[in-house]
Amino acid sequence: MKSLGKFPDRFLDEISGQPGALRRAADAIDRQRQQLDRLDRLARNASSIVFTGMGSSYDACHSPVTQLTMQGVRAQMIDSAELLHFRLAEIDAETLVVAVSQSGESAELVRLAEALAARAEQPPLASVTNGLDNPLARAAAVALDTCAGEEHGPSTMTFAAALALLCAVASDGAHARAAADEMERLLADPDGDAVSLHEWLDGRATLTLVARGCARAAAEMGALTLKEAARMPAESLQAAQFRHGPLELAGCDLATIVFATEPRTRHLELKLARELAAAGGAVLVVSQDGEAPEGARSLAIGELPAGIAPAVAILPAQLLALQLALERGRTPGEFTIASKVTTVE
Repeated sequence: MKSLGKFPDRFLDEISGQPGALRRAADAIDRQRQQLDRLDRLARNASSIVFTGMGSSYDACHSPVTQLTMQGVRAQMIDSAELLHFRLAEIDAETLVVAVSQSGESAELVRLAEALAARAEQPPLASVTNGLDNPLARAAAVALDTCAGEEHGPSTMTFAAALALLCAVASDGAHARAAADEMERLLADPDGDAVSLHEWLDGRATLTLVARGCARAAAEMGALTLKEAARMPAESLQAAQFRHGPLELAGCDLATIVFATEPRTRHLELKLARELAAAGGAVLVVSQDGEAPEGARSLAIGELPAGIAPAVAILPAQLLALQLALERGRTPGEFTIASKVTTVE
């Protein structure tokens, strides 16, 4: 395969490009302080904040919504298709809409921006996109650029960079460079780690990713990456919901990635991991310090705040998707049915 960068595989090249994307996002945060201050003023004057997006952009919204609601701010996330077709009536002139889209060209986001612009009393619209030369950014009162860089495969660099900017919207965004350093450390041997994760899965056809709070960004995006890049039907679940029925899957046929990066519920995630490992399943616990129960594999992502932690925590799902695609004779991250930018509903 023709080399497109440091690595001979484009998807691996983009996975390994995430530390650079996070550093570019950190620089972008510094350069866009004026826009972020304006957005902060809009947020303070708003009755509520709605974060919206599709696919990976929607998944990233779990982090800012969790952070803001923990501060007492009325914030929620609604995917753009549902918002456009069924829930637009709940958006009034006092609602701040934060639209997240890596391309700024996704069909649902563009139509949503048009619908809001057509109102006599328009709600304030902010955009978070990779670059500003797109319809969504042009329609926004405040347009933020993630500066992720060019990306061809499933979202990797764009997810990490968007998460960094969204942390800046919700808090101070000061930890993107620390996340870049930790990810760079974990990418010392991506090929070897990808093979090791494939061995951990050991042919199991059922794979779940569970998390709470901000960590849901990693679980949702991880499952999406496995489906998109490797055609692995992985499922993401809120960790508490896993006990309400899906726990019956526990056993030797189940593999589970448990994201335990939320301090408030870490003990609950570790408890679930312990039960799943005891039942004979393959369990991988991703946390800041690498603690895991007996029988479970662990990954320590470093002492990162819960908001930015998903940018690094998602790495094992990406590498597993890479190796699964290779083992199945597929070009990792190559689109055969879908496309990088979805411009048709």
